[in-house]
Amino acid sequence: MTSYRKEGNFEKPATTMNGIAMLVVIIAVFVLMLVAFIAARAPFVGIALTLVLAFIAPGFFMLQPNEAVVLTLFGDYAGTVRTPGLRWTWPWLIRKKVSVRVRNHNVDTLKVNDKRGNPVEIASVVVWRVEDTAQALFDVEDFENFVRVQSESALRHVTTRYDYDEGEDHAAGETTLRAGADQVADALREEIQARVQQAGVLVEEAKLTHLAYAPEIAGAMLRRQQAEAVISARHKIVHGAVSMVEMALKSLSEKNVVELDDERRAAMVSNLMVVLCSERDTQPIVNTGTLYQ
Repeated sequence: MTSYRKEGNFEKPATTMNGIAMLVVIIAVFVLMLVAFIAARAPFVGIALTLVLAFIAPGFFMLQPNEAVVLTLFGDYAGTVRTPGLRWTWPWLIRKKVSVRVRNHNVDTLKVNDKRGNPVEIASVVVWRVEDTAQALFDVEDFENFVRVQSESALRHVTTRYDYDEGEDHAAGETTLRAGADQVADALREEIQARVQQAGVLVEEAKLTHLAYAPEIAGAMLRRQQAEAVISARHKIVHGAVSMVEMALKSLSEKNVVELDDERRAAMVSNLMVVLCSERDTQPIVNTGTLYQ
């Protein structure tokens, strides 16, 4: 932690007065001022009360719910007020309002290379709010722009840590951008939080809103995915066909339906595999002779 942070730039509460009570006081002073000028004909008293009125009036300020006011005195941080309503403080204190409401920031679509080096398009939304008003105003130049830049940088960095989708060189159980959206979102939130911590910002949530291959490789990747899907389907078809042929031969042998020598057994296996693995319906041929003709 740097030295200027040790000197008290973290948020601390400031002491202010109830604005309604001070409003009653200023009305009373105004009435006394009129009495002094008109009824009592005491101009010096009236002038003194006018000065008091001019001193009290600039100290009023209004706070909405989930809004804060940072007070500074001659450049020194005096504290933060979070109590909503009409408040009053010393008029020489400079007041700056800061919203502590939850905000959304949309990270526009970026073109980033994933872990394999494939260009992908990715975008996200970040939900954040100001948690420490002193850090937000005094530790960074513009905390809103700081969150915007760091969110974009974090999204680029997180994207390079994951593959877009599973592939031949993909480790089993490894998280991908497409299949592991929740894990990627958690990693993105932690990455952004680490980057904006010094600005007194709390990241509530970060989610991906867009994910796709870049246009220049989208067609090739689509064909690759289709080829992988066909290979996977063929693998399951062959595995199922082998199991069915094995079951058929075993059943014929156990029930003594027919005895087949090795040559006829091989022919039967070949025919069954063709029937079961074919993409089109096969045309049956009825054998009117014997198996050996």
